[in-house]
Amino acid sequence: MKTLENFNFKDKKAIIRVDFNVPLDKEFNVTDTSRIEAAKPSIIKVLEDGGSVILMSHLGRPKGSVNPEMSLSHIVGKVSEVLGVQIKFVENCVGKEVKKKVTELQNGEVLLLENLRFHKEEEDGDETFAKELADLGDIYINDAFGTAHRAHASTTIIAKYFKDSKCFGYLLAKEIDAIEKVLRTGQKPITAILGGAKVSSKITIIENILDKIDHLIIGGGMTYTFIKAQGGNIGDSICEDDKMALALTILEEAKKKGVEVHLPVDVVAADDFDNAAQTKITDVNAIPNGWQGLDAGPKTLELFGKVILESKTILWNGPVGVFEMESFSKGTIAIGDFIDQATKNGAFSLVGGGDSVAAVKQFGFEDKVSYVSTGGGAMLESLEGKSLPGIAAIIED
Repeated sequence: MKTLENFNFKDKKAIIRVDFNVPLDKEFNVTDTSRIEAAKPSIIKVLEDGGSVILMSHLGRPKGSVNPEMSLSHIVGKVSEVLGVQIKFVENCVGKEVKKKVTELQNGEVLLLENLRFHKEEEDGDETFAKELADLGDIYINDAFGTAHRAHASTTIIAKYFKDSKCFGYLLAKEIDAIEKVLRTGQKPITAILGGAKVSSKITIIENILDKIDHLIIGGGMTYTFIKAQGGNIGDSICEDDKMALALTILEEAKKKGVEVHLPVDVVAADDFDNAAQTKITDVNAIPNGWQGLDAGPKTLELFGKVILESKTILWNGPVGVFEMESFSKGTIAIGDFIDQATKNGAFSLVGGGDSVAAVKQFGFEDKVSYVSTGGGAMLESLEGKSLPGIAAIIED
Protein backbone atom coordinates (compact mmCIF):
# COMPACT_ATOMS: atom_id res chain seq x y z
CA MET A 1 0.00 0.00 0.00
CA LYS A 2 1.69 3.19 -1.18
CA THR A 3 1.43 6.04 1.31
CA LEU A 4 3.01 9.47 1.67
CA GLU A 5 6.04 7.82 3.26
CA ASN A 6 6.97 6.39 -0.15
CA PHE A 7 7.54 9.88 -1.58
CA ASN A 8 9.64 12.98 -1.09
CA PHE A 9 7.65 16.01 -2.21
CA LYS A 10 10.52 18.49 -2.57
CA ASP A 11 9.77 20.80 -5.53
CA LYS A 12 6.66 18.73 -6.33
CA LYS A 13 3.06 19.85 -6.67
CA ALA A 14 0.82 17.36 -4.86
CA ILE A 15 -2.82 17.36 -5.88
CA ILE A 16 -4.79 16.01 -2.91
CA ARG A 17 -8.42 14.85 -2.92
CA VAL A 18 -9.67 15.76 0.53
CA ASP A 19 -13.14 15.52 2.04
CA PHE A 20 -13.95 19.08 3.11
CA ASN A 21 -17.70 18.48 2.90
CA VAL A 22 -18.06 20.23 6.25
CA PRO A 23 -21.21 21.56 7.97
CA LEU A 24 -21.85 25.32 7.69
CA ASP A 25 -24.23 27.52 9.67
CA LYS A 26 -26.51 30.18 8.15
CA GLU A 27 -23.62 32.68 8.08
CA PHE A 28 -21.45 30.07 6.26
CA ASN A 29 -19.19 29.49 9.27
CA VAL A 30 -17.73 25.99 9.61
CA THR A 31 -19.37 24.34 12.65
CA ASP A 32 -17.24 21.17 12.77
CA THR A 33 -13.58 21.18 11.68
CA SER A 34 -12.87 17.48 12.25
CA ARG A 35 -12.62 16.65 8.51
CA ILE A 36 -10.16 19.52 7.96
CA GLU A 37 -8.11 18.45 10.98
CA ALA A 38 -8.12 14.85 9.73
CA ALA A 39 -6.53 15.93 6.41
CA LYS A 40 -3.93 18.21 8.05
CA PRO A 41 -1.11 15.62 8.58
CA SER A 42 -1.01 14.72 4.87
CA ILE A 43 -0.94 18.37 3.78
CA ILE A 44 1.76 19.29 6.31
CA LYS A 45 3.95 16.34 5.22
CA VAL A 46 4.03 17.68 1.63
CA LEU A 47 4.79 21.23 2.78
CA GLU A 48 7.53 20.13 5.20
CA ASP A 49 9.18 18.11 2.42
CA GLY A 50 9.40 21.33 0.44
CA GLY A 51 6.51 20.86 -1.95
CA SER A 52 3.24 22.67 -2.65
CA VAL A 53 -0.35 21.48 -2.34
CA ILE A 54 -3.44 21.73 -4.56
CA LEU A 55 -6.57 20.76 -2.61
CA MET A 56 -9.76 19.57 -4.30
CA SER A 57 -13.03 18.70 -2.61
CA HIS A 58 -16.77 18.81 -2.97
CA LEU A 59 -19.23 20.57 -0.65
CA GLY A 60 -22.88 19.62 -0.55
CA ARG A 61 -24.82 18.44 -3.58
CA PRO A 62 -24.94 21.25 -6.15
CA LYS A 63 -25.79 18.69 -8.88
CA GLY A 64 -23.41 19.96 -11.53
CA SER A 65 -24.25 23.65 -11.41
CA VAL A 66 -22.72 26.62 -9.60
CA ASN A 67 -24.37 27.33 -6.25
CA PRO A 68 -22.72 30.18 -4.30
CA GLU A 69 -24.03 28.74 -1.01
CA MET A 70 -21.87 25.65 -1.60
CA SER A 71 -18.73 27.51 -2.60
CA LEU A 72 -15.54 26.35 -0.92
CA SER A 73 -14.63 30.04 -0.62
CA HIS A 74 -16.64 29.95 2.63
CA ILE A 75 -14.11 27.63 4.28
CA VAL A 76 -10.84 29.34 3.23
CA GLY A 77 -10.45 31.16 6.56
CA LYS A 78 -11.12 28.06 8.66
CA VAL A 79 -8.83 25.82 6.58
CA SER A 80 -6.05 28.45 6.86
CA GLU A 81 -6.59 28.58 10.63
CA VAL A 82 -6.48 24.78 11.08
CA LEU A 83 -3.43 24.32 8.83
CA GLY A 84 -1.56 27.33 10.18
CA VAL A 85 -0.93 28.38 6.57
CA GLN A 86 -2.76 31.14 4.69
CA ILE A 87 -4.22 29.21 1.78
CA LYS A 88 -5.00 30.59 -1.67
CA PHE A 89 -8.31 30.02 -3.48
CA VAL A 90 -9.34 29.90 -7.12
CA GLU A 91 -12.96 30.21 -8.32
CA ASN A 92 -12.92 27.09 -10.48
CA CYS A 93 -11.23 23.70 -10.50
CA VAL A 94 -10.33 23.54 -14.21
CA GLY A 95 -9.54 26.10 -16.92
CA LYS A 96 -7.02 28.84 -17.72
CA GLU A 97 -7.28 30.75 -14.43
CA VAL A 98 -6.70 27.55 -12.45
CA LYS A 99 -3.65 26.61 -14.54
CA LYS A 100 -2.24 30.11 -14.05
CA LYS A 101 -2.67 29.92 -10.26
CA VAL A 102 -1.07 26.48 -10.16
CA THR A 103 1.90 27.67 -12.24
CA GLU A 104 2.41 30.57 -9.80
CA LEU A 105 2.20 28.28 -6.73
CA GLN A 106 5.46 28.28 -4.75
CA ASN A 107 6.87 25.55 -2.51
CA GLY A 108 5.23 25.76 0.91
CA GLU A 109 1.96 27.17 -0.49
CA VAL A 110 -1.53 25.68 -0.59
CA LEU A 111 -4.19 26.33 -3.26
CA LEU A 112 -7.81 25.30 -2.73
CA LEU A 113 -9.85 24.70 -5.89
CA GLU A 114 -13.56 25.54 -6.13
CA ASN A 115 -16.20 22.87 -5.50
CA LEU A 116 -15.63 19.93 -7.88
CA ARG A 117 -19.36 19.21 -8.05
CA PHE A 118 -20.08 22.54 -9.73
CA HIS A 119 -19.15 20.47 -12.81
CA LYS A 120 -21.44 17.52 -13.60
CA GLU A 121 -18.39 15.78 -15.11
CA GLU A 122 -17.08 15.14 -11.57
CA GLU A 123 -19.87 12.76 -10.56
CA ASP A 124 -20.10 11.36 -14.10
CA GLY A 125 -16.46 10.20 -13.81
CA ASP A 126 -15.64 12.09 -17.01
CA GLU A 127 -12.20 11.22 -18.46
CA THR A 128 -11.48 14.64 -19.96
CA PHE A 129 -12.36 16.41 -16.71
CA ALA A 130 -10.20 13.96 -14.73
CA LYS A 131 -7.28 14.56 -17.13
CA GLU A 132 -7.61 18.35 -16.66
CA LEU A 133 -7.39 17.88 -12.90
CA ALA A 134 -4.47 15.46 -13.27
CA ASP A 135 -2.50 17.97 -15.35
CA LEU A 136 -2.38 20.30 -12.33
CA GLY A 137 -0.16 18.08 -10.15
CA ASP A 138 2.97 15.93 -10.17
CA ILE A 139 1.73 13.45 -7.56
CA TYR A 140 -1.85 12.43 -6.73
CA ILE A 141 -2.87 11.76 -3.13
CA ASN A 142 -6.30 10.41 -2.21
CA ASP A 143 -7.07 11.27 1.41
CA ALA A 144 -10.87 11.32 1.12
CA PHE A 145 -12.22 8.06 2.53
CA GLY A 146 -15.73 9.53 2.65
CA THR A 147 -15.89 9.51 -1.17
CA ALA A 148 -13.75 6.41 -1.83
CA HIS A 149 -16.88 4.40 -2.67
CA ARG A 150 -17.68 6.72 -5.59
CA ALA A 151 -16.13 6.29 -9.05
CA HIS A 152 -15.93 10.04 -9.53
CA ALA A 153 -13.40 11.90 -11.67
CA SER A 154 -11.37 13.21 -8.69
CA THR A 155 -11.47 10.02 -6.59
CA THR A 156 -10.98 7.25 -9.13
CA ILE A 157 -10.57 8.25 -12.79
CA ILE A 158 -7.77 10.77 -12.10
CA ALA A 159 -5.54 8.03 -10.64
CA LYS A 160 -4.95 6.42 -14.06
CA TYR A 161 -2.89 9.48 -15.08
CA PHE A 162 -0.43 8.96 -12.21
CA LYS A 163 0.98 5.50 -12.87
CA ASP A 164 3.88 5.53 -10.38
CA SER A 165 3.10 8.77 -8.60
CA LYS A 166 -0.11 8.16 -6.65
CA CYS A 167 -0.64 7.19 -3.04
CA PHE A 168 -2.98 7.15 -0.06
CA GLY A 169 -2.90 10.04 2.39
CA TYR A 170 -2.45 9.35 6.09
CA LEU A 171 -6.19 9.49 6.81
CA LEU A 172 -7.22 7.08 4.07
CA ALA A 173 -4.38 4.69 4.99
CA LYS A 174 -5.61 4.72 8.61
CA GLU A 175 -9.18 3.99 7.54
CA ILE A 176 -8.05 1.02 5.43
CA ASP A 177 -5.89 -0.27 8.28
CA ALA A 178 -8.73 0.05 10.82
CA ILE A 179 -11.14 -1.95 8.65
CA GLU A 180 -8.42 -4.55 7.97
CA LYS A 181 -8.03 -5.00 11.73
CA VAL A 182 -11.71 -5.81 12.09
CA LEU A 183 -12.16 -7.93 8.97
CA ARG A 184 -8.81 -9.68 8.56
CA THR A 185 -6.06 -9.17 11.12
CA GLY A 186 -7.97 -8.50 14.36
CA GLN A 187 -7.04 -10.25 17.58
CA LYS A 188 -9.78 -12.57 18.87
CA PRO A 189 -12.34 -12.51 20.34
CA ILE A 190 -13.81 -10.11 17.77
CA THR A 191 -17.15 -8.49 18.62
CA ALA A 192 -19.43 -6.54 16.29
CA ILE A 193 -22.06 -4.29 17.90
CA LEU A 194 -24.75 -3.46 15.36
CA GLY A 195 -27.57 -1.08 16.23
CA GLY A 196 -29.92 1.23 14.42
CA ALA A 197 -33.51 0.90 13.31
CA LYS A 198 -33.51 -1.58 10.44
CA VAL A 199 -32.23 -5.09 9.79
CA SER A 200 -32.50 -4.35 6.06
CA SER A 201 -29.82 -1.63 6.23
CA LYS A 202 -27.37 -3.96 8.03
CA ILE A 203 -28.00 -7.30 6.33
CA THR A 204 -25.07 -7.15 3.90
CA ILE A 205 -22.71 -6.14 6.72
CA ILE A 206 -23.92 -9.04 8.87
CA GLU A 207 -23.55 -11.51 5.98
CA ASN A 208 -19.99 -10.33 5.28
CA ILE A 209 -18.71 -10.27 8.87
CA LEU A 210 -20.19 -13.52 10.21
CA ASP A 211 -17.10 -15.43 9.02
CA LYS A 212 -14.79 -13.00 10.81
CA ILE A 213 -16.35 -12.40 14.22
CA ASP A 214 -16.92 -14.35 17.43
CA HIS A 215 -19.73 -12.27 18.96
CA LEU A 216 -22.57 -10.29 17.40
CA ILE A 217 -24.40 -7.86 19.67
CA ILE A 218 -27.68 -6.64 18.19
CA GLY A 219 -29.35 -3.53 19.62
CA GLY A 220 -31.52 -0.59 18.69
CA GLY A 221 -34.72 -0.76 16.66
CA MET A 222 -33.75 -3.84 14.68
CA THR A 223 -33.86 -5.86 17.93
CA TYR A 224 -37.64 -6.09 17.66
CA THR A 225 -37.65 -7.73 14.25
CA PHE A 226 -35.52 -10.54 15.73
CA ILE A 227 -37.64 -10.80 18.88
CA LYS A 228 -40.97 -10.87 17.04
CA ALA A 229 -39.58 -13.43 14.58
CA GLN A 230 -38.90 -15.71 17.56
CA GLY A 231 -42.47 -15.31 18.85
CA GLY A 232 -41.96 -12.48 21.33
CA ASN A 233 -44.51 -9.74 22.03
CA ILE A 234 -42.94 -6.38 21.11
CA GLY A 235 -45.95 -4.12 21.75
CA ASP A 236 -45.83 -1.06 19.50
CA SER A 237 -42.06 -1.28 18.90
CA ILE A 238 -40.63 -0.68 15.44
CA CYS A 239 -40.48 -3.87 13.34
CA GLU A 240 -39.82 -4.91 9.74
CA ASP A 241 -42.36 -7.72 9.43
CA ASP A 242 -41.10 -8.59 5.94
CA LYS A 243 -37.60 -9.18 7.35
CA MET A 244 -38.53 -11.63 10.12
CA ALA A 245 -37.66 -14.71 8.05
CA LEU A 246 -34.32 -13.07 7.26
CA ALA A 247 -33.70 -12.44 10.96
CA LEU A 248 -34.20 -16.15 11.70
CA THR A 249 -31.85 -17.06 8.83
CA ILE A 250 -29.16 -14.77 10.30
CA LEU A 251 -29.51 -16.50 13.69
CA GLU A 252 -29.22 -19.92 12.02
CA GLU A 253 -26.17 -18.88 9.98
CA ALA A 254 -24.49 -17.44 13.05
CA LYS A 255 -25.04 -20.69 14.95
CA LYS A 256 -23.55 -22.73 12.09
CA LYS A 257 -20.48 -20.49 12.05
CA GLY A 258 -20.02 -20.60 15.82
CA VAL A 259 -20.87 -16.91 16.30
CA GLU A 260 -22.61 -16.07 19.55
CA VAL A 261 -25.51 -13.66 18.98
CA HIS A 262 -26.46 -11.46 21.92
CA LEU A 263 -29.91 -9.85 21.79
CA PRO A 264 -31.38 -7.60 24.50
CA VAL A 265 -33.19 -9.41 27.32
CA ASP A 266 -34.90 -6.31 28.73
CA VAL A 267 -35.65 -2.81 27.47
CA VAL A 268 -36.70 0.64 28.57
CA ALA A 269 -40.21 0.85 27.13
CA ALA A 270 -42.22 4.05 26.73
CA ASP A 271 -45.91 4.78 26.18
CA ASP A 272 -45.02 7.35 23.49
CA PHE A 273 -42.10 8.22 21.20
CA ASP A 274 -41.27 11.25 23.33
CA ASN A 275 -38.53 12.24 25.76
CA ALA A 276 -41.19 13.03 28.39
CA ALA A 277 -43.11 9.76 27.91
CA GLN A 278 -43.82 7.41 30.80
CA THR A 279 -41.24 4.62 30.94
CA LYS A 280 -40.82 1.21 32.51
CA ILE A 281 -38.38 -1.68 32.32
CA THR A 282 -39.86 -4.75 30.68
CA ASP A 283 -38.65 -8.08 29.30
CA VAL A 284 -37.86 -7.64 25.61
CA ASN A 285 -40.29 -10.39 24.57
CA ALA A 286 -43.14 -9.19 26.78
CA ILE A 287 -43.62 -5.52 25.88
CA PRO A 288 -47.26 -4.57 26.54
CA ASN A 289 -49.44 -3.26 23.72
CA GLY A 290 -49.35 0.55 23.65
CA TRP A 291 -45.68 0.53 24.72
CA GLN A 292 -42.51 0.55 22.59
CA GLY A 293 -38.92 -0.36 23.35
CA LEU A 294 -36.67 2.71 23.03
CA ASP A 295 -33.47 1.77 24.90
CA ALA A 296 -31.54 -1.20 26.26
CA GLY A 297 -32.47 -2.26 29.79
CA PRO A 298 -30.14 -2.82 32.79
CA LYS A 299 -29.87 -6.64 32.48
CA THR A 300 -29.11 -6.24 28.78
CA LEU A 301 -26.34 -3.75 29.47
CA GLU A 302 -24.83 -6.08 32.05
CA LEU A 303 -24.84 -8.90 29.48
CA PHE A 304 -23.44 -6.70 26.66
CA GLY A 305 -20.81 -5.22 28.98
CA LYS A 306 -19.43 -8.65 29.88
CA VAL A 307 -19.02 -9.56 26.18
CA ILE A 308 -17.41 -6.20 25.27
CA LEU A 309 -14.94 -6.27 28.19
CA GLU A 310 -13.74 -9.74 27.14
CA SER A 311 -13.21 -8.64 23.50
CA LYS A 312 -9.87 -7.83 21.86
CA THR A 313 -11.30 -6.30 18.66
CA ILE A 314 -14.55 -4.31 18.60
CA LEU A 315 -16.61 -2.84 15.77
CA TRP A 316 -19.44 -0.49 16.76
CA ASN A 317 -21.94 0.50 14.11
CA GLY A 318 -25.21 1.95 15.33
CA PRO A 319 -26.69 3.06 18.69
CA VAL A 320 -28.67 0.71 20.98
CA GLY A 321 -31.41 3.21 21.77
CA VAL A 322 -32.94 6.52 20.70
CA PHE A 323 -29.88 8.37 22.01
CA GLU A 324 -31.05 11.71 20.62
CA MET A 325 -33.58 11.78 23.49
CA GLU A 326 -31.93 12.01 26.90
CA SER A 327 -34.40 9.58 28.48
CA PHE A 328 -33.28 6.85 26.05
CA SER A 329 -29.56 7.63 25.74
CA LYS A 330 -28.31 5.63 28.74
CA GLY A 331 -27.83 2.38 26.82
CA THR A 332 -25.74 3.97 24.08
CA ILE A 333 -23.65 5.85 26.69
CA ALA A 334 -23.12 2.59 28.60
CA ILE A 335 -21.90 0.85 25.40
CA GLY A 336 -19.45 3.74 24.90
CA ASP A 337 -18.23 3.31 28.50
CA PHE A 338 -17.71 -0.43 28.03
CA ILE A 339 -15.78 0.13 24.79
CA ASP A 340 -13.69 2.83 26.49
CA GLN A 341 -12.79 0.35 29.27
CA ALA A 342 -12.02 -2.47 26.80
CA THR A 343 -9.81 -0.10 24.77
CA LYS A 344 -7.91 0.90 27.93
CA ASN A 345 -7.41 -2.83 28.54
CA GLY A 346 -5.75 -3.17 25.11
CA ALA A 347 -8.61 -3.90 22.72
CA PHE A 348 -8.76 -2.28 19.26
CA SER A 349 -12.07 -0.44 18.82
CA LEU A 350 -13.46 0.95 15.57
CA VAL A 351 -16.56 3.14 15.48
CA GLY A 352 -18.17 3.83 12.12
CA GLY A 353 -21.47 4.71 10.51
CA GLY A 354 -23.36 7.99 10.87
CA ASP A 355 -25.40 7.54 14.05
CA SER A 356 -22.74 5.80 16.12
CA VAL A 357 -20.18 8.46 15.12
CA ALA A 358 -22.71 11.16 16.10
CA ALA A 359 -23.24 9.45 19.45
CA VAL A 360 -19.51 9.10 20.08
CA LYS A 361 -19.04 12.82 19.42
CA GLN A 362 -22.09 13.85 21.44
CA PHE A 363 -21.05 11.89 24.54
CA GLY A 364 -17.31 12.59 24.40
CA PHE A 365 -15.98 9.15 23.44
CA GLU A 366 -13.96 10.32 20.42
CA ASP A 367 -10.61 10.07 22.21
CA LYS A 368 -11.58 6.97 24.17
CA VAL A 369 -11.82 4.53 21.24
CA SER A 370 -9.03 3.42 18.93
CA TYR A 371 -10.47 4.86 15.74
CA VAL A 372 -13.55 6.82 14.63
CA SER A 373 -14.16 6.43 10.92
CA THR A 374 -14.91 9.57 8.93
CA GLY A 375 -16.23 7.50 6.05
CA GLY A 376 -19.97 6.96 6.52
CA GLY A 377 -21.12 5.20 3.34
CA ALA A 378 -17.58 4.19 2.37
CA MET A 379 -17.04 2.54 5.75
CA LEU A 380 -20.30 0.61 5.46
CA GLU A 381 -19.49 -0.58 1.93
CA SER A 382 -16.07 -1.76 3.15
CA LEU A 383 -17.73 -3.75 5.93
CA GLU A 384 -20.08 -5.21 3.32
CA GLY A 385 -16.98 -6.56 1.56
CA LYS A 386 -17.27 -4.31 -1.48
CA SER A 387 -14.19 -3.10 -3.35
CA LEU A 388 -14.12 0.71 -3.15
CA PRO A 389 -13.22 2.27 -6.52
CA GLY A 390 -11.20 5.11 -4.94
CA ILE A 391 -9.01 2.61 -3.09
CA ALA A 392 -8.70 0.17 -6.00
CA ALA A 393 -7.57 3.04 -8.27
CA ILE A 394 -4.53 3.72 -6.06
CA ILE A 395 -3.59 0.05 -5.65
CA GLU A 396 -3.84 -0.69 -9.37
CA ASP A 397 -0.92 0.20 -11.66
